[in-house]
Amino acid sequence: MTLQPGLTATISEVVTPETTASAVGSGLVPVFSTPELARLIEQTAVAALEGALDAGQTSVGTNLNFDHLAATPIGMTVTATATLKEVSGRQLVFEISAHDDVETVAKGTHTRFIVNSERFMQKAKQKAARK
Repeated sequence: MTLQPGLTATISEVVTPETTASAVGSGLVPVFSTPELARLIEQTAVAALEGALDAGQTSVGTNLNFDHLAATPIGMTVTATATLKEVSGRQLVFEISAHDDVETVAKGTHTRFIVNSERFMQKAKQKAARK
């Protein structure tokens, strides 16, 4: 695997009643929720890595640091972009941003780590067995 900074992806999503703060329980207003924005940002970073990891590898999110700058009402489209800015061993740092039909709604960073899929799931199964 030789990941290089510059990998990027963009994903757009229309805000629906189901993705609002009032629907997901993160607030009382019918605008795109911060948890749904976080999901969209992570989804976009994963898409940027598509085809770039070795067989048996995946990435897991370990840090998401962004400012949710503006509300987006139902019916508008939110477009998130994630660009790989730094590769440090297994650590991948993305610069992220999102905008709606009118303005920038988020900026920040997202960190992911490359893991062996099988080993990662084995540890999760062992943890579940301890409960």
